[in-house]
Amino acid sequence: MGTKASAAASRRRSITVDGLAHKYPVPNACRIGNLIVSGAIHGVDRETRTMPEDLPSQCAHVFANMKAIVEAAGGSAEDIIKMTIYLRDRDNRGPVNAEWVRMFPDPETRPARHSQPLLVEGPSLVQCDFMAVIGRVD
Repeated sequence: MGTKASAAASRRRSITVDGLAHKYPVPNACRIGNLIVSGAIHGVDRETRTMPEDLPSQCAHVFANMKAIVEAAGGSAEDIIKMTIYLRDRDNRGPVNAEWVRMFPDPETRPARHSQPLLVEGPSLVQCDFMAVIGRVD
């Protein structure tokens, strides 16, 4: 059992992006082979490390932060296959949709997406997580 656990651990690579590191010892994402899975991505401004108060600004930062994380893992936004959006107000998807179309303009190649209620305290109005596959697997 120890050998298999060691082999799996050696394949796994933690991804942490400057300005987005969690205050806990948790990476922004993890990669094994060509699969990337993120943790929660917040709408924080990486430069100032502050959270804007408005939803459109937080959405812009969520998408920019997601892009920075997937790129740090060796991929691109084109490799994202699934995104889950967590919204404080699920009826206010306009700012999310604006960033969605900006990042994924071709309706024929957009990743899957699902929305969930954001049930956390604090200033976050939106968060996301994603899965990405780098390279061809077919």
